[in-house]
Amino acid sequence: MKRILIVLSISIIGSIAQAQPALNTIKIADLKKDLYTLADAHFRGRSAGTTDELKASMWLGEQYRALGLLPAGDDGSYFQFFNMWHNHISDQSSISINNQSLTLWKEVTVAQMANAQIDAQILYLGDAATMNTANIDVKGKVVAIEANAKGINLNVSLPTWRYPRSILAKYGNALISKGAAAIIFINDDIAENAWADANENNYRGSFDIDGGANATVQTKVPVFWVHTASKPLLQTAGATLKANLLIEHQSYPSVNIVGYIKGTDKNLASEYLMYSGHQDAHGVRTSNHTDSVYYGADDNASVDVAMMANARAFIKNPAKRSVLFVIHGAEERGLLGSRYYSSHPTVPITSIVAVLNGDMIGRNNPDSAAILGMQAPHKNSSELVAMALDANYEGPKFKLDTLWDKHTHVEGWYFRSDHLPYARLGIPSLMYTTLLHPDYHTPLDNAQNIDYDKLKKMTDWMYRTGWKVANAAVRPAKDVNFKLER
Repeated sequence: MKRILIVLSISIIGSIAQAQPALNTIKIADLKKDLYTLADAHFRGRSAGTTDELKASMWLGEQYRALGLLPAGDDGSYFQFFNMWHNHISDQSSISINNQSLTLWKEVTVAQMANAQIDAQILYLGDAATMNTANIDVKGKVVAIEANAKGINLNVSLPTWRYPRSILAKYGNALISKGAAAIIFINDDIAENAWADANENNYRGSFDIDGGANATVQTKVPVFWVHTASKPLLQTAGATLKANLLIEHQSYPSVNIVGYIKGTDKNLASEYLMYSGHQDAHGVRTSNHTDSVYYGADDNASVDVAMMANARAFIKNPAKRSVLFVIHGAEERGLLGSRYYSSHPTVPITSIVAVLNGDMIGRNNPDSAAILGMQAPHKNSSELVAMALDANYEGPKFKLDTLWDKHTHVEGWYFRSDHLPYARLGIPSLMYTTLLHPDYHTPLDNAQNIDYDKLKKMTDWMYRTGWKVANAAVRPAKDVNFKLER
């Protein structure tokens, strides 16, 4: 018995020794240095559709090269460029009420685009919460409604741009289905306070990749928002709207940064564990907290630098399977980079055995974190979840938040990060996160506010999970009958 225990002890120690030297390469100093560079004002918030995202991408590609990753992009490079379509309202558009011209983006904002020429009478329906449209004919008419927050869940992140969408869904879509030619919402106090950020979002328009539903504008009915001060104009008897909306359609490049480390096992090296993140943030926007650069330190430079730290670990101590590192472009525009890569992979898509995606891993309580995809209906691989939980127990021992992974959670955050296109393909996928915080999508998401001790623990956790996956005798299985709620 004593001999057996000694042999087992040697085996366990040997196993730990095999991984421990690689863990030791993950250092706070490296994470901090890389993050301060990537989230610096030099890259101006890395907004997709600008040269700032491309500059940051070139820097990341150079880091891949310096680390020793092998190129896995197009044409022997670290880059996979893709076409991103941008639709936005032309400056040549015009809007007037009662022949009084309104200044676009100042006195009126276009929340739902449409190529439309309108000259029609305005039907004023009053307060959205008390209006009764059951017997009102709205076909071909412009409908004016006072926004009302009654029945709207305001306990969500970014109510500034979500509130108008919620109002449209609750009160406007039914009117559109009844044939309304346009809808004008009048600000309440919430919409008035949210104007600057919501208007900025509207001004930027919509984005998509080739073949996507938003590559061209499909909507036929425009939706406008006006300030409370415009209410008397709309209440005037015989009030009319004249609008000439023109949509411009332009193409911009974005890019995925792709590299890999070759596995050591002759039979398993053709399979890939994939680490996933995104490099873009929200660029330069309306001033907020006395700054206008949305640095994107936590979202998502924290994950990008963690991926580079993990790359250092796997380069020092390679695994049996190959390890693929994909930093996706244009995530903030609608998961465009991951949607493109999952449909145009540079390695066989069936060779990707698991995706470990990260989104915001450097803030909030130092002892808590979450993985999304660990409970039904989001869980698509019980085996992968077990590996992640074991890795947490062996390493950081985070207290795991389970609320954000529930399909009933108001944020629906499972559907808002780059693991989603891969999960939809049936590839075992998880999302690591330390969850949202008040600085999310503001200039205060900067390098100074990152908890670097916690970032290292999250990086360790992602590495430990990846090590298990990359060395498992059999790839983690997809759960039978996996089906997302939407």
